[in-house]
Amino acid sequence: MSHKHSMIVLYLIVVGMVAGLGAGWFFGEDVLVIKWMGTLFLNALKMTIVPLILAAVISGVASLGDIRKLGRPGGLTMLYYLSTTVIAIIIGLVLVNLIQPGVGVEMSAEALQAGQAKAESNSGMTFSDILLSLISPNLVKSAVDLQLLPLVFFAVIFGAAVTTVGTAGGKVIDFFEGLNDAMMKIVGWIMYFAPIGVFALVATSLGEAGGGEAFLATIYGIGKYVATVLIALAVHSVVLFLIMMTMSGRGVGFVKDMARALLTAFGTASSSATLPLTMECAHEHGLSERSVRFVLPLGSTVNMNGTALYEAIAAMFIAQMYGIDLGIGAQILIVVTATLAAIGAAGIPQAGTVTMLIVLGAVGLPAEGIGILLSVDWFLDRFRTTVNVWGDSVGAAVMNKYMVSKEEVALEEALEPHEATASE
Repeated sequence: MSHKHSMIVLYLIVVGMVAGLGAGWFFGEDVLVIKWMGTLFLNALKMTIVPLILAAVISGVASLGDIRKLGRPGGLTMLYYLSTTVIAIIIGLVLVNLIQPGVGVEMSAEALQAGQAKAESNSGMTFSDILLSLISPNLVKSAVDLQLLPLVFFAVIFGAAVTTVGTAGGKVIDFFEGLNDAMMKIVGWIMYFAPIGVFALVATSLGEAGGGEAFLATIYGIGKYVATVLIALAVHSVVLFLIMMTMSGRGVGFVKDMARALLTAFGTASSSATLPLTMECAHEHGLSERSVRFVLPLGSTVNMNGTALYEAIAAMFIAQMYGIDLGIGAQILIVVTATLAAIGAAGIPQAGTVTMLIVLGAVGLPAEGIGILLSVDWFLDRFRTTVNVWGDSVGAAVMNKYMVSKEEVALEEALEPHEATASE
């Protein structure tokens, strides 16, 4: 989908959201006659999950090259990205448990009963259950049941293994890269119908709640949800990333030099589309060629701090909305699932909506809860994409210390007196 088409779809989604709010308010339960439209849109997204996640994760891991040759810089880069992703999720979980934005959102009796049934099925989860959920004895059955966590885990292992088998592995990688491109095209086609799907999902969600008071409670709940996400993103980006930036020895000038990339990320809601500009800004700031060409492309594939944080908060919001009490075991599972799902999230607008289904499925939450979130997803998507790009940029700055060769350091030191003289 071109940038022009993406913006058109974005504007239409806004129109669909507003129209859905109006329809839910004025027609109440009568609007449920169009519920099938929202269900059809959700089913279309679900249809792409298994092939999309397998292709995206395998091709993303394989893009690292032979994992045996990554060495210390590669290992440190992966450790940085995984650590910051986990920290982002934990920040999100802490804030969503403190603010509890989903508590008080009105739901229909039928929906609440379904939520309680989910709660019973999730009770008693232990750490061993979490580990066992990573590996399935039957991947086909897991795919049929949409138990996607073991599929994501397998895809990571498979992607790493295929990089070590030479020429034959290259053919496999080419296949999954082609499959990933094809699935991205299909997702783009589905997004053309997003305005209609959002209209139906928003309208029926409000119609099921029924009544003006319930409507206002829903809007209040969404407002608290938006505030929770934005606060968590701010905490993660300002506090954590400024600490990381300090460790890299770079100051406010780095923020200024990366501003164009960050504004572009906000405008396009696509970290992939922003990558060329991100690399250009990093070059202009003075980061080494090796850190820019390795760390930033890798980050745009596997480092989705903002997306992972958002998915964790959204899952807990849906649980609170349906009255499902997720214990520490289920929340640890959210950390694991959101981390793996973030690795497989494509750097395109609304990609988090697809991977969100993985997180919800892992802890047994109803996928229908996504409907109410879609009304504000277009707005939050821009902020979390900006945080994703900011995380990639800071990662490149931090890892620059470990990836610059001694020869490059000596050359830079030799040039400093000459540059100082020239500036005088």
